[in-house]
Amino acid sequence: MPKDKNIKSVLIIGSGPIIIGQACEFDYSGSQASRSLKEEGIEVTLINSNPATIMTDKVTADNIYLKPLTKKSIIEILEKHKIDAVLPTMGGQTALNLAIECEKAGVWKKYKVKMIGVNTDAIHTTEDREKFRLRMLSLGAQVCKGRTATSFLEGKEIAQEIGFPLVIRPSFTLGGTGGGFVDTKKEFDAALTRGLHASPVHEVLIEQSIMGWKEYELELLRDGDGNVIIICSIENFDPMGIHTGDSITVAPAMTLSDTCYQKMRDLAITCMNGIGQFAGGCNIQFAVNPDNENEIIVIEINPRVSRSSALASKATGYPIAKIAAKLAIGYRLDEIKNQITKSTSAYFEPSIDYVIVKVPRWNFDKFKGTDRHLGLQMKSVGEAMGIGRSFQEALQKACQSLEIKRNGLGADGKGLTDQNQILDSLKNPSWNRLFHIYDAFKIGISFSTIKKLTRIDSWFLHQIEELVILENEVEKYTLDTIPKELMYEAKRKGFADRQIAHLLRCLESQVFNKRNEMGIKRVYKLVDTCAAEFEA
Repeated sequence: MPKDKNIKSVLIIGSGPIIIGQACEFDYSGSQASRSLKEEGIEVTLINSNPATIMTDKVTADNIYLKPLTKKSIIEILEKHKIDAVLPTMGGQTALNLAIECEKAGVWKKYKVKMIGVNTDAIHTTEDREKFRLRMLSLGAQVCKGRTATSFLEGKEIAQEIGFPLVIRPSFTLGGTGGGFVDTKKEFDAALTRGLHASPVHEVLIEQSIMGWKEYELELLRDGDGNVIIICSIENFDPMGIHTGDSITVAPAMTLSDTCYQKMRDLAITCMNGIGQFAGGCNIQFAVNPDNENEIIVIEINPRVSRSSALASKATGYPIAKIAAKLAIGYRLDEIKNQITKSTSAYFEPSIDYVIVKVPRWNFDKFKGTDRHLGLQMKSVGEAMGIGRSFQEALQKACQSLEIKRNGLGADGKGLTDQNQILDSLKNPSWNRLFHIYDAFKIGISFSTIKKLTRIDSWFLHQIEELVILENEVEKYTLDTIPKELMYEAKRKGFADRQIAHLLRCLESQVFNKRNEMGIKRVYKLVDTCAAEFEA
């Protein structure tokens, strides 16, 4: 099915101001989608209320409107331009909510504008918590036991039915706003009131808590013929209980068995097909019981380009927003060329022979008095991404890129040594828990204690423990006595020259010169989407 020739002009809705939970990832996707449509000779009109974005640069679109993201602004644009279709999936939750508002008011129908990239049924199904729950059950997918409430009294009744601990998730909100875990009746009353006020439709989902379960995400793309591909699997280092945006994430998933992964893939495709027939991208979040891999619960579906889509694009080299825009105007996956290999189509699922680690970046120092504990509501303001041939290398690179006055993970003399403070941090996660896990191993806290307090998968903890063991080994030597094999292992596991210099009690420049003398030099790899299976 080639491009829809009836679509000659498209309106892209931006994401508005940069706020916690919605930032530059939508600028990235909006700009990519705009260029993708312009390549096809389509006139692109873009509306966004934020001038501090790349998508509002003159070169990005044919017509740019810096206006409030309201129904009134949309009508003004439609009066001035002949728009054939609207693409609301590139502007996050803000754009979807505005598209729905215009749909309800009959704006799209009046001006004969077609919604592409998603449909209203999919938006309603995924954002209305009760509809979502019932749809998942009808598809044979497991969801947490729970119901939606639109009043305080109704919420109290549901809580009595299910019992504590519970989780509260408001409908039609962004970045987990108003959500949270509650263990007691006293906490519940305050959390329910907060959740009802946070939801624009005054509705919350109250469900059983699966805190401590492992959390995964899959990025999918589907064309108009129903062909679906999985772009990337993403695993959360932190278990359920911390918002995905505040969690360290790893791609591809590290601790999934192939059986569980295949089951998750099948479930993701079934769910995407079950929420609505549209051509575009979709992000699906799952929880897996750490004690029984057969228990897989669908947490959430985003029928749009998301924060994770931007990460998956950079991780795999597969431009999700660009391809999603082409699918929205009628192309099939096999009709779109892979721009990196030049010989394969977009129907080839990316294959990666390296590891990506994303570590969030917080800025609590600018907001004095804020609660620094992490939970269901996103608090990070950015992120650093590391790419390496192993999890350890990628983790170190990401930590080195955070710009928080640390050399990386460990090896800088800035670790915590107070056992009580460390144990409290492991149990009550804040922005620096990763560093305190390292410190815990460093001062000799047992593996079983760290595992019990954090509920983080043993594989990840063993990886960090190995870095501590390596650090202790390097410290035994000086610059003149360190063996080449140990220097090579430290570099291979991601230790920066500055970290090694700290351990060897010398200058960073001396380590740089020493390893070059040893023939240990930096190399650069290509993100080619195909693990060198094809030329790129």
